[in-house]
Amino acid sequence: MATTGRRRTLTTSAQKRLDAARSIFEHLATALDANFSVRLWDGSTIPLGRDVDPRFAITISGPGVLGSILRRPTLENVMRHYASGHLDVEGGDLISFAELTRQRRIRLNGRDLSKSLLLRRALPLLLAPAEKPALAHGYDQDETGRRQAQRNEADFIQFHYDVGNDFYALFLDPEMVYSCAYFTDWSNDIAQAQRDKLDMICRKLRLQPGERFLDIGSGWGALVCHAARTYGVTAHGVTLSQAQYDYAVAKVRRLGLESRVTVELRDYATLDGTYDKIASIGMYEHIGIASYPAYFRKINELLRDRGLVLNHGITRRARTSRRRFRKLRPEKKLILKYIFPGSELDHIGHSLESMESHGFEIHDVEGWREHYARTCRLWHQRLTANRAEAERLAGPERTRMWLAYLAGVSLSFADGSLRIFQTVASKHAAKGPSGMPPTRAHLYAEHETG
Repeated sequence: MATTGRRRTLTTSAQKRLDAARSIFEHLATALDANFSVRLWDGSTIPLGRDVDPRFAITISGPGVLGSILRRPTLENVMRHYASGHLDVEGGDLISFAELTRQRRIRLNGRDLSKSLLLRRALPLLLAPAEKPALAHGYDQDETGRRQAQRNEADFIQFHYDVGNDFYALFLDPEMVYSCAYFTDWSNDIAQAQRDKLDMICRKLRLQPGERFLDIGSGWGALVCHAARTYGVTAHGVTLSQAQYDYAVAKVRRLGLESRVTVELRDYATLDGTYDKIASIGMYEHIGIASYPAYFRKINELLRDRGLVLNHGITRRARTSRRRFRKLRPEKKLILKYIFPGSELDHIGHSLESMESHGFEIHDVEGWREHYARTCRLWHQRLTANRAEAERLAGPERTRMWLAYLAGVSLSFADGSLRIFQTVASKHAAKGPSGMPPTRAHLYAEHETG
């Protein structure tokens, strides 16, 4: 009899939690008027507005998920439940879902809600046994990197890039280019757009046969190999990622470029020698704003007089004060902890000021914001299509975090909260002509493959 009574009590508690969740979402629907639904753990569906798209729903695996979020309503808690599979989206990928929600201006007006009803209904959920989200793979030290003396660049880089070459290959192009692509036509696929990006970098730098070319943060070796094969330079790349280094060395050997391309597992700050042209593609974001003086001094030291540098980096919109600009928003804290520890984004005005103050003359600044929105969208689609293999390689939690990351970044570039610029500058060692052509015609002229 005791067992039967306990089973009846548990059943009653479960029903109360289910009824509470339904009641809360039905009440929220009157204020939200969203165009998607919520699917509860028993399979029942509650439309969150009128004329919902029947394909799209947020799924919730159990009452403990709602209880956890009610007790700790932070973005990190929500994302960890998503990473654990307790929350999910049905009907399409995360970008498609986000775009659906934007078709209708969804705003929660507190004046249309009964706070007493919500509080009463929330009580059974608050008492539900917690469904703790899995400890998604996160950086376990100071992820902000703002304590300059404690920054460990190698740790930061390896955390992000040493997920594994096979994982990155699931969503990157065949050349393994992990930076903003360049779309001469928005319908181009990622492979064509990345080839066009590599070529545009070489054109902007006006690479000539026999020149010494340095790629700081050379990744999997795509740019150094392209520059050597197509423009006849002697190219050198440096990276702090062991996985990238191993891949790049094997690629150089496979292409028979050992006499023209070298790659080192090395911090750029320890380099010496003199180069005619230098590229830094997608590396600027890693070093932290406090390191800019040392970064630009080193590039200036490595570059010959009137040599060219191309700095390609993500930025954010400037704010009215430095304090507001440096404030860490919840979404940025998530990226630092789970994706990109140590990264920091500048605004383009300060980036240009830093370059000029360290001996560079600015010649060209080009914004590629919409190109990166498109790039990340294609990466997100490719990773979604290869999700099962990604989960096998990196685990379900890490894969879900990456899917959310790529979707969020794509939307941020599309909205304009993130920007990206390619800046071409020369080492301004003396007065006189810069040596640059009078127009940009050289960027679009036909180039003969060498």
